[in-house]
Amino acid sequence: MSKLTEKLSALVRPVVEDEGCSLWDVEYVREAGTWYLRVYIDKEGGVGIDDCERISRRLDPILDEEDPIPESYVFEVGSAGAERELKRPSDFTQFMGHEVELRLYRPLDGKKSFVGALCGYADGSVSIRVGGETLTFDKAQVAKVHLHVSF
Repeated sequence: MSKLTEKLSALVRPVVEDEGCSLWDVEYVREAGTWYLRVYIDKEGGVGIDDCERISRRLDPILDEEDPIPESYVFEVGSAGAERELKRPSDFTQFMGHEVELRLYRPLDGKKSFVGALCGYADGSVSIRVGGETLTFDKAQVAKVHLHVSF
């Protein structure tokens, strides 16, 4: 997490928690020439549009007053989602045993995407169980890990 997103997390967390939610992630990214500040929230039983709207309305004046970002940006509050990305060690610990999709930067045996049960995480290396086999990927290989929902 960058210093800016750490500062933003500290700024928004009290409001998010006061609204009965938990802060999942804060990202500040540039997409197609526009900067986006996204606050991802979570809540037992799921996040609704009303949660996002309430938190957004409360955070908007705080962000205007504190002005932590000098350039203009689009502000969004949303659910972490059923297929949320796992980034921090605590995310991996929380979802150990759950089905995940792991994406690689470069193909391994012709595949860049693997779906299996998360069964290990240490120093950035991720292990998943695919069928009866455990696959372990080094941090440098892994582009993204997110929860996988099968229907």
